[in-house]
Amino acid sequence: MADHEKSEPNPMSPIEGSDMDLSPRTNVDGTALGVKRKRNVVPLVVLALVFVAGGVIVTQFLTSAVDYYCNVDEVGVREGCDGDRRIRLQGTVDQDSIELKNGITAFSISFNGAHLPVRYEGDPGGIFKECIPVVVHGVIEDGALVGDRVEVKHSDEYVSVNDERVADAEDLGCPTA
Repeated sequence: MADHEKSEPNPMSPIEGSDMDLSPRTNVDGTALGVKRKRNVVPLVVLALVFVAGGVIVTQFLTSAVDYYCNVDEVGVREGCDGDRRIRLQGTVDQDSIELKNGITAFSISFNGAHLPVRYEGDPGGIFKECIPVVVHGVIEDGALVGDRVEVKHSDEYVSVNDERVADAEDLGCPTA
């Protein structure tokens, strides 16, 4: 055979007199390459629990965010305005009804001739006073609304009380709204 006709040796064939290790290669953990290992299920279980917990939290948030909006005269009359659920109740604070005692603000609200007492822990603050419309968030217990949030509604009419301040601000170069 001529030099140009020499065949290349096959690297997979055993070479005579060599100390080549022809055993299958193994992974770091000792299993043979190509052999399927059992999957570690712990991360999958943790991931599934995170998704379930997230779903529960979102569901609870969405269901608790649904407060029925009712007027005082609709309590016990309109569906959703029952005493067994959380509601937002609209009415006007009755005159001479506000009492602050032991950190509890008690007052009554009315709408279309219907009245309901309200108990609110703390001072509603802000512009809360008698004879103004309010929305109280809470639950009816023992014939009274136990509120945890009071929103004071204000008139949509703007009354300019301090026109001279606006003029002074314009003189100073301040932008006006």
